[in-house]
Order: sequence, then C-alpha cells, then structure tokens
Amino acid sequence: MIKRLLTAALAATCTVTPALPAHADPATLSAAQRKVLIDATHRFKDVDEAIKAGYQPTDLCVPGMGWHYLNPQLAADTAIDPVWPEVLLYVPGPKDTVRLVGVEYFKPDADGRLTTDTDRPTLFGNPFDGPMAGHEVPAGAPPMPVHYDLHVWLYLTNPAGQLATLNDRIRCP
Repeated sequence: MIKRLLTAALAATCTVTPALPAHADPATLSAAQRKVLIDATHRFKDVDEAIKAGYQPTDLCVPGMGWHYLNPQLAADTAIDPVWPEVLLYVPGPKDTVRLVGVEYFKPDADGRLTTDTDRPTLFGNPFDGPMAGHEVPAGAPPMPVHYDLHVWLYLTNPAGQLATLNDRIRCP
C-alpha cells in the first residue's frame, strides 16, 4: 500500500513524451555491453526488487531524467561496477506504478575540485561527464559532492543518444 501511494504521488510529477526522430549517437554501447547491463538490471523493472537491493526513492523529479533511486552504499564506494549502477532512473508507469528507463553511474571526485579530472572514470571505454558540482538533493539528505556521472538509457530510447545526460522525452511539471 505504501509503495502504491508513493508511486501515485510520484507519477503526478513526471511524464514521458512521445519519441522524437533519433539522430546519430557518437557515444554508444555495443550490443554485447548493452546486454550485460540489461541482464544485470532487468530485475529492477520491479521497483520492489530495487528497494530490496538498497535503492532508495527520492521525491524529486529531475527534468530530462525522472526520479533517481540511489543506492547509498554503492554511491559511497569509489569502484565502478557495470552490473551495479549507483542510481536507477524511473518514470510513471501504468496503474500507479513506476517504470525503469535507465541507470546512472556515479563517482565522487577524489580531490573535490571542479578543475581537475585525473580520476575520471569510464564505462566500457566511455568517459563519465564531469567533474561537476553536486545537484539539488532532497531535504535532510547530505549534500552531493563534486562528482562524475554517466547516464545509460537502457529501457527508454533517448533521441539525444544512449549515453546522453538528459532525455528530452522525460518532463517534470
């Protein structure tokens, strides 16, 4: 019941628009790499499985990204494991549910400065975005550090590209 109330409340704050024509994506994953990520995250299509695995929902819909379900233990670990993304990205689904659309890999910057990038991580050879300042966080959450991140749109096509940060199909009111 609590999950249904949470997802209904979240569904009122984020929408998905129809797909726009796709264009060339300079950064992309191979079919084999994509399969690895889909096989690893498919179980999180069931949001209950994500919560059981330690992912915590936020009530903040980020325009172009949706809701972030963060796994604090994974986010605190500086290692990047392709099969364990630090963040899962959800949008409203049918009948007061949420739908997994992508994942986000996250790593704090080692020195906390925006001017250096010697510790920039990669995923299958694709460099993360950043370093960037922390974003808005829910009330009561610790501030986000300077960090790197990489979004991967596994379950919702992104007209801007598979590894683009923002997906224009996702809107927040």
